[in-house]
Amino acid sequence: QVQLVESGGGLVQPGGSLRLSCTASRAILSTFIQYTMGWYRQAPGKQRELVATFTDGGNTNVADAVKGRFTISKNNSKKTVYLHMNSLQPEDTAVYYCRGTIGQTHYWGQGTQVTVSS
Repeated sequence: QVQLVESGGGLVQPGGSLRLSCTASRAILSTFIQYTMGWYRQAPGKQRELVATFTDGGNTNVADAVKGRFTISKNNSKKTVYLHMNSLQPEDTAVYYCRGTIGQTHYWGQGTQVTVSS
């Protein structure tokens, strides 16, 4: 069973940038590349929402709210997926979660807090 560990969150000023990382521990490479990886976020009092994911075809799907500012990438050899966040705004404040999907099963990381504030 894969374990997803996020890192890279923190406090940043509006207009700043962060890069989140999610590493799949306890997964061999041939298994990791079968996972569809994505990032989600949950702000206080709101439902968890999609931020950016890879699709089954290897393309990316990015939420309208962050399109043009956030990008998703991955390094299979490191079993790591990244979320590159630029031009951060206070409304981006949330706990960011990594998710890996294989078949009908979803695995979630523990989340990393991103706070955008001056």
